[in-house]
Amino acid sequence: MGKYVQTAILIAIITHVMLLFALPRGLMHVAMQRLGAAGENAWHSGERVTARSRQIVRPSPDFAYASCVYDLSRGPVRITVTPWPSYWSLSLYGANSDNFYVIDDREARRGAAILLIRAGSRHPETDDTVVESPSGRGIALIRRLAPSPETHAGAVAAASADICAPS
Repeated sequence: MGKYVQTAILIAIITHVMLLFALPRGLMHVAMQRLGAAGENAWHSGERVTARSRQIVRPSPDFAYASCVYDLSRGPVRITVTPWPSYWSLSLYGANSDNFYVIDDREARRGAAILLIRAGSRHPETDDTVVESPSGRGIALIRRLAPSPETHAGAVAAASADICAPS
């Protein structure tokens, strides 16, 4: 193989690896800016999903969404989810877009209460489930099945009791 072909292959490999690491972080940075525009460590309920209202990729119009951009730089963040009579889930995403934790109504009929800490931190004494985040910032997302305007309004009302706040 010629010197130029080897150099081109090396550049292609380096570019590929850089994109694998940079692209997810860049996309999450944009998502955190959009979703966290109203503030960090607080839940923000979205409007009912339409083609014009979506802030995340391909959201379902059958769900009511609440998002929280969390920041662990000042310590743990307490996250609670109020029970919902139908399907609901809580998903946690790290700064690199990895989904590192999920809980739903099948596992937690009475809602969820977690204490989110930075990976490697000391686990505090608590009755809540302690979850380690691989990054200092990320996104928590609650989905509640709410296919009609009435159920969506109920889901938004339920979300007002959810917590995403420094502990």
